[in-house]
Amino acid sequence: MITDPVAVFVVLAAVVVVAIELERRVALVRTLSAALTAILIAMLLSNVGILPGTSTTYDFLMGPGVNLGIALILLSVDLHSVLKAGARMLAAFGIGAVGTAAGAIAGGLLLSRLVGPETWKLAGQFTGTYTGGGANFAALARAFNTSPAMFSAATAADVIVTAVWMVFCLAVPVLLGRPKQSPAAPLPPADDAPVTLERTLHDSVRPMSLTDVAGLVTIAVGAVWGAGALGRLLPFFPEVLWLTTIALLLGQVPAVKRLAGGALFGNYLILLFLAGNGAESVVANLVAMGPPVFYFAAITVAVHGLIIFGLGWLLRLDWGTLAVASQANVGGPASALAMAGARGYTDQIVPGVAVGLLGYAIGNYLGFVVGALMRGWLG
Repeated sequence: MITDPVAVFVVLAAVVVVAIELERRVALVRTLSAALTAILIAMLLSNVGILPGTSTTYDFLMGPGVNLGIALILLSVDLHSVLKAGARMLAAFGIGAVGTAAGAIAGGLLLSRLVGPETWKLAGQFTGTYTGGGANFAALARAFNTSPAMFSAATAADVIVTAVWMVFCLAVPVLLGRPKQSPAAPLPPADDAPVTLERTLHDSVRPMSLTDVAGLVTIAVGAVWGAGALGRLLPFFPEVLWLTTIALLLGQVPAVKRLAGGALFGNYLILLFLAGNGAESVVANLVAMGPPVFYFAAITVAVHGLIIFGLGWLLRLDWGTLAVASQANVGGPASALAMAGARGYTDQIVPGVAVGLLGYAIGNYLGFVVGALMRGWLG
């Protein structure tokens, strides 16, 4: 068994490389995502005795490591882009966020006996991830100290439910009627395609320089330190929300916006964090808790769907806008972009991406509120 912390880190780094390459080359893995693949590979290595069940490497990745990743991703969120979304898309996204919170609360109350004492944690995490994306899921897991096995089970459930929901949203506008669109709206040329946070999670849209890297490290480490200090000084406002607030505010500074590669490095750190979680998970525990956690995720998204499409219909929002907004909630900017592109809703691409970015910004706040409420209700 490998026990040296540096060697453990090397193995986890190799796991992330393999997961990314498999996602790029294999269709099935692309559906599962590099995140879930990294968890599964690391879990396998741990359960066959190659990696240890506990390590200081995991402790680092689940502490400063994931916090740095979250800070780097949030530094790349441009809140001004939300203004491009328009009132109808913002309304649809807001309804969807409320639906997600209601679904997480309903799922938690219905399944608390099956899921166990970490029900309130999953309620918060599912609220965060189905408001804007996986970075929120990781941030809230860190804040709630969710067990590795529960985290891995919830990640697997999240991937499956998100994929099924994409199929549903693709079908809704076709079955219920196409939305009104701007007929003259052309597809954006390849060179002018919207630069989304999700694109920068996988590559650097602009060339990176040593100045960019040095600036990002200084700002991100400073944000993590500042959030920790404020969390200790003012404990009524949790550290993860301090970190979210500080990183979002810094990300609006023009000089910070010009730094390239923040989301790319942040995504890499989160993938390492996920691999570390997988290595700490015991397969037997994961299988035992799997079905209730899957039902929890499914109920959360189902209630989200009932509310966004039901209330959206009452407010006379078109099905296409509602489907794209729902994908921005459940899958993040990339899913919104994919949904709009797949159905030819070219006038919905920029609004969908914009509200997806908004989800990254507000998901931690909403998730923490729901988690805290559920903790109080469930005792």
